[in-house]
Amino acid sequence: MNIQNNKNRKSLSTMLSIWIVLFAAVIFLISLAYLFYESRRAVRDEAINRATQVLDNTVQRVNNILDRVETATNNTSWLPVRHLDAPDSMFVYSRRILVNNPDLNGCSIAFEPYYFSNRGKYFSAFSYNNGDTIQTAQEGNEYYEYFVMDWYQQCKLLDRPVWTEPFMDYNPNCIYSKDMIASYCKPMKDKSGQYIGTISVDISLSWLSKTISSVKPYPNSYSIMIGSGGTYFVHPDTTKLFYETILTETLVNPDSDRIALGHAMLNGEEGMRELKVNDENCYVFYKPLGATGWSVAIVCPASDIFGGYNRLYRAVICIVILGLILMLYVFSRTIRRKLQPLKQLALQAETIASGRFDVDLPYEERNDEIGQLRESFGYMQHSLVKYIDELKETTASKAAIENELKVASDIQMSMVPRIFPAFPNRNDIDLHASMTPAKEVGGDLYDFFVQNEKLYFCVGDVSGKGIPASLFMAVTRNLFRIIAQQGHTPEEIATHINMFLSKDNSRGMFVTMFIGMADLKTGHLDYCNCGHNPPVLDGEFMHLEYANLPLGLWEDYTFTGESLDDFRDKQLLVYTDGLNEAEDRDHKELGNDAVLNIMKENAANTSREVIDSLIASVEAHRNGADPNDDLTLLCLKLLVNND
Repeated sequence: MNIQNNKNRKSLSTMLSIWIVLFAAVIFLISLAYLFYESRRAVRDEAINRATQVLDNTVQRVNNILDRVETATNNTSWLPVRHLDAPDSMFVYSRRILVNNPDLNGCSIAFEPYYFSNRGKYFSAFSYNNGDTIQTAQEGNEYYEYFVMDWYQQCKLLDRPVWTEPFMDYNPNCIYSKDMIASYCKPMKDKSGQYIGTISVDISLSWLSKTISSVKPYPNSYSIMIGSGGTYFVHPDTTKLFYETILTETLVNPDSDRIALGHAMLNGEEGMRELKVNDENCYVFYKPLGATGWSVAIVCPASDIFGGYNRLYRAVICIVILGLILMLYVFSRTIRRKLQPLKQLALQAETIASGRFDVDLPYEERNDEIGQLRESFGYMQHSLVKYIDELKETTASKAAIENELKVASDIQMSMVPRIFPAFPNRNDIDLHASMTPAKEVGGDLYDFFVQNEKLYFCVGDVSGKGIPASLFMAVTRNLFRIIAQQGHTPEEIATHINMFLSKDNSRGMFVTMFIGMADLKTGHLDYCNCGHNPPVLDGEFMHLEYANLPLGLWEDYTFTGESLDDFRDKQLLVYTDGLNEAEDRDHKELGNDAVLNIMKENAANTSREVIDSLIASVEAHRNGADPNDDLTLLCLKLLVNND
């Protein structure tokens, strides 16, 4: 019969190959994980540096444009103030700014109403660059009161140059810019410091947007620009321009990352943040634009930044998987070929294990471990044959010994009273006893008999276990029966037994014993405790004045007895330490308290019921553990004769 079904057996070569490949896979994965982690971090750092540099260049370009606007305005603003006596010269100066700076969209030199009394309420010299030519006109009229416009009022009220938020200028009776514009406005004052008007230079937002959007660090990246209030000036989605702010979407779909980015840009901060834009992970790099209150940002999708990295990652993973599969195939074939002799040896060994020890093992001229294994199996085969022959002899000898021990156990048990009720013709004695050896034979004993209306009884525990203890027990029990039948008191019985046991006791064996003699007429109890456990009387341990020594130690020792005047209708339990010291699987003892509790619970029961309850409690406490000591119990109760 095979050791196991071949269908359920896994090939050793396959298992070795799988384990080798798994180990290699773990090494590869750990190495690749570290490599890709460092690579991703390097790509991310390079992307941050790249995007930051592009953003810095973009901001620098925009700042240069704004600086040119401010410079052109500052370089011209003194001329109108100097030539206030020549109003028509204002048209020349506004036109000259555009001629000298062709990238600019328009220029207005506007004065307070009725400043030039001969020119009426309105006077604003406006020049407009339409791309081909520069047109100049007086832009103020009843349909376009320039002095109430934001670009005019802001610098007047703040009394300093300002950049306006982008706006659409419209003048139906004059030339005007068709594009969205932003203006740099500077107040003009006369020699006395009195405000007289505003000089405003315009740039086209579409031109500025092209300038900003023309720079892309990655194919799908894009730029945005917001004003001081968060309104989009530059954005790839033109529907958002001038109608939405950077925080508009968060009103419908709250996004803490988007809100944090918006606040950072509005506060003029510079930095980088990671967030989702249109359900795509993106890196946003942002920076303020000088003193305008505007902020520029470059949005770079993570798929662009890590595109090359992700392609390399997928390619390497595919190569590793294919390599591991190829490695598994090669290793499996190689190991299977090398282990083929071992497989044949295993089949032959299986045949031997089934009981056919005469089968020859396959011969292999090998000096490696497989050759050594073959020699070891051969040696094992011969050793098994020899061992089985010896085992047969040992088994036969053991069976004979076990049979002899069984006979010895039967003999030992026959030496103690085993028929209960012990005194069926008497109704004044309730006595029951039990003895359970821990091994085939034990060293515990008990005995009792009635003579001349006196009940003699004893319980003993011989030191040690097994056959020596059982022989010592047999001698002790016979001595008790012989000496007690001569009418001696318990202390005299103990003294005589001790004298006989101490002689020629070269092994130093001894026996603890409780000896009692009860007067059945009066209930008087004489007893002698010889180093034994204190008995339990009515649920409490008996107080012993004299413990005495165990029997068999000193030949000349004199034992002292004690007595109770009347213990009728009282429950007496005499036992060996196999009761209170019974151990469970964790070597925890039953304990004295548990013994007392059991006795109290069985105070009204018969002696047989008490013994049965104690034995059941010991078995429950052991919970399957082997007995650690012999267990002997004797329960006695003298009943008052009511007849």
